[in-house]
Amino acid sequence: MSKILIVEDEESIADLEKDYLELSGFEVEIENTGDIGLKRAMAEDYDLLILDLMLPGVDGFEICRQVRENKNTPIIMVSAKKDDIDKIRGLGLGADDYMTKPFSPSEMVARVKAHLARYERLMSSSHQENEIIEIRGLKIDKTARRVWINGEEKNFTTKEFDLLTFLAQNPNHVYTKEELFHQIWDMESVGDIATVTVHVKKIREKIEYDTAKPQYIETIWGVGYRFKV
Repeated sequence: MSKILIVEDEESIADLEKDYLELSGFEVEIENTGDIGLKRAMAEDYDLLILDLMLPGVDGFEICRQVRENKNTPIIMVSAKKDDIDKIRGLGLGADDYMTKPFSPSEMVARVKAHLARYERLMSSSHQENEIIEIRGLKIDKTARRVWINGEEKNFTTKEFDLLTFLAQNPNHVYTKEELFHQIWDMESVGDIATVTVHVKKIREKIEYDTAKPQYIETIWGVGYRFKV
């Protein structure tokens, strides 16, 4: 259950917002003064903040500024002030949304849900781990397109990386040069399949201890290449 803090000095408005949000399944807490609201917003873990602009003690702008310096919690600012300058200032301080009173409580709930869903998507994507292939000292980071051999990073061209990754993802499978050319170069190149041979040679120079006795990419004479596992 998402936890929301409302900082609003007009108790009737705060109570109305709280009722609608709780009916939608949210856990809601209210503070009526800016200084206490700021302390709670900083000290506790809320999933979203709804800040009135004009508050006793500390105004909504200052709460927004201090929270945004320390947290990425979604913030919706609400105010009876309709001036664009206030909206610009609030959004410039890091607020995610600005609603002008009076507004529909159902619209507020819809915006809360939208911002929480967006924040959840951002957080889940930022926590996704890079896709890594590791085989006997060879490490390929598919997400970052980086390669290490025994802890030492090696620089690869785009096609070298694509070819190495394709072979490593399909170990012990023998591919002809024609198949690899079609898979990696497709319609981008009008070159011949000798391109594959050249790229395999360059890859071996970067990952093999002894290119004459390759441990990763083997030549299958008369057929093509195989990534050995």
